[in-house]
Amino acid sequence: MKLYYIFTFAVLLFFSCNVSDNSEEIIDNSKKLKEKKSYVIVSYNVENLFDTLNDPETFDDEFTPEGSKHWTKKRYDKKISNISRVLSDISGDLPAIIALCEVEHRSVTEDLASSKALKSGHYKVIHREGPDTRGIDVALMYRSDLFNVKSYEAIPVMVKGSYSKLRNILYVKGGFAEGKNFHIFVNHWKSRRGGADKTEYKRIAAAEILRKKADEIFAEDKNAYIIILGDFNDEPGSKSLLKVLRATNNDANPAFDEFYNLLYDKYLEGEGTNFGNYRKYMLDNLIVSRALRNGEMYYAEEGNIFKPNYILYYNAKAKMKVPDKTYGGRKYYGGYSDHLPVYFILKKKNISSKKDNL
Repeated sequence: MKLYYIFTFAVLLFFSCNVSDNSEEIIDNSKKLKEKKSYVIVSYNVENLFDTLNDPETFDDEFTPEGSKHWTKKRYDKKISNISRVLSDISGDLPAIIALCEVEHRSVTEDLASSKALKSGHYKVIHREGPDTRGIDVALMYRSDLFNVKSYEAIPVMVKGSYSKLRNILYVKGGFAEGKNFHIFVNHWKSRRGGADKTEYKRIAAAEILRKKADEIFAEDKNAYIIILGDFNDEPGSKSLLKVLRATNNDANPAFDEFYNLLYDKYLEGEGTNFGNYRKYMLDNLIVSRALRNGEMYYAEEGNIFKPNYILYYNAKAKMKVPDKTYGGRKYYGGYSDHLPVYFILKKKNISSKKDNL
């Protein structure tokens, strides 16, 4: 009997913690949303946005004042200031949606949201601690005056035949003032460290899981609004994105469940968001469902890479401008990120008065 009560208490505690955590993050603000003619959607790998505290659950020791990178509060504050400046400069209006990669905890994302440059956006944060051994996660920041979150979940990514978990895919369901449901996925797939070919199967595994979830959504609504963001560590022409996820640059009579990569054409032009081995790589992608290209209400414009001079430096060996990163190995440069942010404009074609009760 005693074991029964202990078990019951544990179960109740588990669910009560989950409910309170969700209730703090999800507040129905659908009736207070502003209608706008367009929304800015951003994705940014911010390169190791760690706090300065040692987390005993992860291998983050190098990002502490005593660690190998001497990560101090002064450096942390500068990083927050740098990233917030970039995000606020992307467009004339603060972005409606910001997908982030490489954030350690919810707290660092909240510090970013409350920074001087971004606090007027009244951003809310969706974040879930993931299984990454270093402690880096993905997160979503959204303007609470423009977007309403209905639900969210962290989708686990497992590789067949392995007990190890890869970084979760964050799935957020919500909508703008018009009331239509949007399905937003934030990704940070397995890195190419150790070789792109040797690690490809792990990125393909993530693509398969994402494709399965998308198919479930399409089964309920062929005209679903899906936005896929993040650092995929693969390029638009890679198997994971092109063949498995089926994200192309085909705008001529595509299948309803074929995705459109808003940065594919820039990739073909030789553009990129990350630099290595003396070349650019388009590792950050902006992918949307066909209803956001040829639907009745919204139109997702082609994607852009935000690259003002102040977040770049000239690499003399490569003879090109590359992202001004925070660290190069253990050497501190004090820059912004080793990735460039990407964004697109979501324009409204017309406004429907019918809502989905968001």
